[in-house]
Amino acid sequence: MTKQEEQHTLPPKTCSVDRLVTLKEDVKKVLKGEKTATRRNGRYADVGEIMVLEGKKFKVDRVYSQSLGELTDDHAKQEGYETVEEYKQAILSYHPGMPWLPHMKVWVHEFSPIQE
Repeated sequence: MTKQEEQHTLPPKTCSVDRLVTLKEDVKKVLKGEKTATRRNGRYADVGEIMVLEGKKFKVDRVYSQSLGELTDDHAKQEGYETVEEYKQAILSYHPGMPWLPHMKVWVHEFSPIQE
């Protein structure tokens, strides 16, 4: 499936791309190249949309659904963490009382810097 075909199968966005990465710590990780994806409860961007962080532009390359149980350490590294457990603890600290359910689906937004 091409990115364009993939785009047509996605449900409507639930938020805007400017809300994709908002935590100061995460913004720093993106700017340093340590974070290349973010997972959200809703869909915040379309493929090809541009996110601007501190004047630097990042293009959304892929958007897809994934369950928390599918996460690997490689996925955690995309998020700027070494392991799934480290990522899980960070997420749970941001969302007190939220359960970590392996079947829970999230939207993955992968992005890359735009060289100008």
